[in-house]
Amino acid sequence: MQKIYAIGETILDIIFKNDQPRTAKPGGSSFNAAITLGRLGAPVSFISEMGNDRVGNMIQDFLAENGVDSTFMSRFENGQSAVALAFLNQNSDAEYMFYKDYPHQRLAVEFPEFKPDDLLLFGSFYALNPGIRPRVKALLGKARQAGAILLYDPNFRSTHLPDRDELLSVIGENMGYASIVRASDEDLRNIFRAENPEDAWACVRPHCPVLLYTANAHGVFLRTETVELNLEVKPIEPVSTIGAGDTFNAGILFGLHRIGCTLEQVRALDRETWEGLIRMAIEFSREVCLSYENYLPVEYAASVKRKIKQNG
Repeated sequence: MQKIYAIGETILDIIFKNDQPRTAKPGGSSFNAAITLGRLGAPVSFISEMGNDRVGNMIQDFLAENGVDSTFMSRFENGQSAVALAFLNQNSDAEYMFYKDYPHQRLAVEFPEFKPDDLLLFGSFYALNPGIRPRVKALLGKARQAGAILLYDPNFRSTHLPDRDELLSVIGENMGYASIVRASDEDLRNIFRAENPEDAWACVRPHCPVLLYTANAHGVFLRTETVELNLEVKPIEPVSTIGAGDTFNAGILFGLHRIGCTLEQVRALDRETWEGLIRMAIEFSREVCLSYENYLPVEYAASVKRKIKQNG
């Protein structure tokens, strides 16, 4: 059976609005996607690390409650689980302050035995961090050698700009591992100074055959060697945009899993199939923006599963 894996940081997000704490949620970019996939009933495993402390126990329990396998989670003794303060601005976008205390040895866990056409999500600074890069690179190499489908989300924000030149080659290397790059307009503006989908595709194309370019209210753009697709996004008043892109990624992975897409087929998917995948991902992302959840709300995920069951 085709399985889904996600690797990334595990963190406890404490969310503030108007300088007042509103809620606390386990998070992290790939973590958020994994929770959405678990709530949808997909066979998903999360690969990460966290402290053997109270916050780590909370996160471990949360994974189990949401159907996410934690076999590949490292629990370290020398350090503490990461915490982030997320301050929502007037547009409900978050500005972060991070508190991290990791041990010297990182990601001390056995990696899964990937099978052909398994799916792997990776990205953010976790996939660039020099302190953990050798382990991440070993995982990516193992997955690609096995014939897995890799989705890369660089999630490269303005806070990383001072290190851009140093990290550019690593980002290109990650894109080279990827079967699909899903990046926001902000990501690719920061990485390549690309101001539109065409410029972004020109930069990504030498590395990866598929680009999903998301531009918030301006829509979603797909570029492959054979398909060019632009889809509009309905305007909404978001409660919080935390997890919107992560849940979009989950929607793409969930859709690929549902149709049993193989690595060979990814490059050749037709316009109609891509449109169906992207529209579902947009709807998932929209639902996250309408709540303080970092992932697809439980009730909405249950409605998706019911609809799939009814339609066979």
